[in-house]
Amino acid sequence: MQLIEKAPAKINLGLDSPYHHQDGAEEWNMVMTSVDLADYVDIQTLSTHKRIRVASDSGFLPNDQRNLAFQAAHLLQTKFHVNEGVNIRIKKNIPVAAGLGGGSSDAAAVLRGLNQLWSLGLSWQELAELGLQIDSDVPYCVYGRTAHVRGRGERITPLSKLPAAWVVLAKPKVSVSTPSILQQIRYDELDHPDIEALLRAIRDQDIAAMCAAMGNALEPLTATRHPEITQLKQQMMKFGADAAQMSGTGPTVFGLCSKQSRAQRVFNGMKGFCREVYLVRPLP
Repeated sequence: MQLIEKAPAKINLGLDSPYHHQDGAEEWNMVMTSVDLADYVDIQTLSTHKRIRVASDSGFLPNDQRNLAFQAAHLLQTKFHVNEGVNIRIKKNIPVAAGLGGGSSDAAAVLRGLNQLWSLGLSWQELAELGLQIDSDVPYCVYGRTAHVRGRGERITPLSKLPAAWVVLAKPKVSVSTPSILQQIRYDELDHPDIEALLRAIRDQDIAAMCAAMGNALEPLTATRHPEITQLKQQMMKFGADAAQMSGTGPTVFGLCSKQSRAQRVFNGMKGFCREVYLVRPLP
């Protein structure tokens, strides 16, 4: 049995961490949405053996237990005592180590796909709770739609669709280690964005208020190490973006535009500064 799951990239319209738990895990308060830049995950179950195989067209991804898609398959296989193996082939379109959740989205696609192929009958909430064992972004990626994300990443509240907007993504030639950024957090020094104002703006379909309320508390930490992030933001605003911000722990910067013509101008301008630039829409 075989199917193909779409694994869209995510961006963080709002990202805050108000405190960390006693075990060191961060408490998150985020607004996330998915965009129409996506990997495609081909999942084929095998009845002849229990081996898990992962392959991709990217030379930057591990194909063993370090791969989050592998971990997702192994988790379901072990927890539900499945005696079948699986071949997973990932067509990568999302940049790697970019703050766009590509690995987490691939893992979520495997959870959704194997839930069908192995007839596990799990709800999305149950899949999200399992996904938290893999990475804090996997629960959101199981849903893959605009949502308010809290807790350690497992409390997902779907939101209404965003106001009409276009998104320009620009990834500089740097890679960011998420654990190294999280280790730098000093909670009394963070500039906490107004997540409640952002939620109100989305409910009211007010794109101007949404742009004004956006914020990423971790952006200064990454931008200190990689000043390219601040430079890309400044260029996006110069070319006409309504708002510009780092996604996740970076280094990708996205610009939000209320008009397609303006987004096209930002996209064209940013191609002179960055090799990996994408013009996309938020998913409905």
